[in-house]
Amino acid sequence: MHLSNKEKAIALIESLQTGSPEPIGYINPEKYIQHNLAVGDGLAGFGAVVANAPAGGFKAEVIRACEDGDYVFLHTKYDFFGPKAGFDVFRFEDGLIVEHWDNLAEITPPNPSGRTQFDGPASIEDLDKTADNKQVVANFVKDVLQDGKAELLTNYLNASKYLQHNSGIADGLDGLGAALQYFAANNLVMIYDKVHKVLGEGNFVLTMSEGKFGTGDHVAFYDLFRLEQGLIVEHWDIIEPIPAQADWKNANGKF
Repeated sequence: MHLSNKEKAIALIESLQTGSPEPIGYINPEKYIQHNLAVGDGLAGFGAVVANAPAGGFKAEVIRACEDGDYVFLHTKYDFFGPKAGFDVFRFEDGLIVEHWDNLAEITPPNPSGRTQFDGPASIEDLDKTADNKQVVANFVKDVLQDGKAELLTNYLNASKYLQHNSGIADGLDGLGAALQYFAANNLVMIYDKVHKVLGEGNFVLTMSEGKFGTGDHVAFYDLFRLEQGLIVEHWDIIEPIPAQADWKNANGKF
């Protein structure tokens, strides 16, 4: 049976829980590039992770899955050396996985609006608007998150519908504004230095960015947005510190 690239990526991640050996065959063993800096490069690095699974094994539940050309991105609930929220991005060539990026963070309690890192809609809609939605998100990240033009927020966000899944921020523009004020009052930073990828399918768009967070830690920002009628109405994210290069287990870099 022919599987789409999206189905192959889901099967590979879920094989961490099921133990099924077949999805390993969806990786090109001669080209596989690993960007998780805690994992060795190539198929051998992936195999070492599986071989060192804890006694209870891993758990992996894919919540959202999107495909954009040769790329697939997944939003996953893990038990991977502890409960974690994760985004995984795979690049395919000729139907095989040749590259992998991810961002992982501990699972946190519900945020001030009662939302978790996973809940909310998952169905893909508005496939004809993929390119437009990617452009809206790219402009939002550039204008608001990089250039700090908060006065443009309502150009990109639906103020009456905006739902937030960041563990420390409440819904709506008031919640976002309060978070930004807290950061400013406590000399904390949230700086988006570079956007590396903007990937999307229909009403979902994922950005992969690099910057500084909190006291200035070097981090990777993965932000997932859901859009309706050209405006952002929902946001999930994972922020992961980038370790010092001396601690990397491969030389491929985070991005």
